Amino acid sequence: MSSDEGENNISGRFVRLENRENVGSSENPIEKTEKKRKKGIVYVSNIPKYMTVAILKEFLGEYAKVGRVYLQNSQTDDDEGTKKKKRRRYTEGWVEFESKKKAKLLAMRLNGMPITTRKGSKFCDILWNLKYLSRFKWVHLSERLTYEKAVYKQRLQAEISMARKEANFYGENLDRSDKMRKKKAKKAKA
Repeated sequence: MSSDEGENNISGRFVRLENRENVGSSENPIEKTEKKRKKGIVYVSNIPKYMTVAILKEFLGEYAKVGRVYLQNSQTDDDEGTKKKKRRRYTEGWVEFESKKKAKLLAMRLNGMPITTRKGSKFCDILWNLKYLSRFKWVHLSERLTYEKAVYKQRLQAEISMARKEANFYGENLDRSDKMRKKKAKKAKA
């Protein structure tokens, strides 16, 4: 192989690279589309007593840009029966971050660390309990919540229909017993 052939190969490579660079230029009718940033979701398994969506966004917003936040209400039987206005209590939550990379890093670094170091804070002695959910999208959470709501409605309908059946059965038996008493009373008179 002579030096002339080597130069031709090298120059040929440069030509190809130049052609590749021109593909995405503004002269090309097909413009480059901006790459969509993948969002990361972090699961918060333990929500402290007075923590709200706004407070959670404020704390986590210091580290990365926060998108959507969903906190699951605690559903205890005691809360349903009382009419008093109580503070909402949350059991778990999901936080969506604008950057997947920052979400992973945040979950790794903050997990097991104190929420705040300020002594006067309500969250002073409480630790973060965070987990990055890989390959988890906000749509999955929405679908799960919709499914849980549908299951709850179905269970409620089943309980209502069972209560109606029991009430009808009791009413029919009461009517039968009244008829039987009346027949016995007629036989006793006759």
